[in-house]
Amino acid sequence: MRSLVISVMKKEVGAMGGDAKILGLQRALALANTKPMSGIWETFAGLWRKWRPSVNTRAEAGAAGERAAEAHLKAAGLRVLARNWRNPADAREELDLVCEDPAGRGDAEPVLVFVEVKARAAGARVGGYQAVDRRKKTVLLRACTAYLKSLRPPARHYRFDIIEVAHGADPEGVAAFHAQKLDPRLASLRAGRRVWHYRNVPLFPARSSHSHG
Repeated sequence: MRSLVISVMKKEVGAMGGDAKILGLQRALALANTKPMSGIWETFAGLWRKWRPSVNTRAEAGAAGERAAEAHLKAAGLRVLARNWRNPADAREELDLVCEDPAGRGDAEPVLVFVEVKARAAGARVGGYQAVDRRKKTVLLRACTAYLKSLRPPARHYRFDIIEVAHGADPEGVAAFHAQKLDPRLASLRAGRRVWHYRNVPLFPARSSHSHG
């Protein structure tokens, strides 16, 4: 029976977003404290309690990653226009950051920048850049398109960037990072986290009516 409960929980958690997972945990624990507990329910509630710290930790790491990304972007001269913008037609489609790069094209016209932030532990097998796969890009393109359609006047120039934030970098890794003397617009350290900025990542279909900058 325990294995069945675990299986059901994994299925439910896998279908939730980050915030929904936390809310689901809180709701399950509230029910556990107010309803009579059978043996199965005790197992269920106990496992939720066990998973709660790890879910909260992931949420906190993601929020810290977005703060580090925003600090990097501001230092690089970009202006943040929106945070965690959601498509009104489908709230599951979210843009982490929407920015304006005043020097994105090297001329007088600024570039609208859609930014996806991926936070990972230092040395993770799959990096943040690689985590933005074709399926994720399809969702992001819909969200970006919805945002662009909401603008009056429309944006002439826009691009898509990915920022990868590495948590828990060891001192040797930080020293090696400094030693590379990378362009600070593309790589930086924020509160001990390594930040990599990938600019103009392919996302939008080629069109003659706009330039990506």
